[in-house]
Amino acid sequence: QVQFVESGGGWVQPGGSLRLSCVASGFTSDHYQIGWFRQAPGKEREGVSCIESTHGTPYYADSVKGRFTIFLDSAENTVTLQMNDLKPEDTAVYYCATFFGVSKTLTHYQLDSWGQGTQVTVSA
Repeated sequence: QVQFVESGGGWVQPGGSLRLSCVASGFTSDHYQIGWFRQAPGKEREGVSCIESTHGTPYYADSVKGRFTIFLDSAENTVTLQMNDLKPEDTAVYYCATFFGVSKTLTHYQLDSWGQGTQVTVSA
């Protein structure tokens, strides 16, 4: 089973930036999709972004497109989410995870495994 070590959460004012990193281990295949989903209190879980290991194709939810960028260092099994122009509605626990069955804007996806999560808080 894939294991994750997440880092980079914290507090930031609206309009600020944060970078989340996740080091994954335990892959049994070179082909996988890895990324982030988030969970805010009282809200449904939301797929944020993921990236394919083989072609580097990124996927973004409409709510973060143009503000968030995902990177994958396949050699280091490290996925990074650069989050810019953060908004209060981005406040959530962010989980690094492996995905499958992903639609282009992550309206549909399934999760294979995920980490313990890191808190992101955006407030004035």
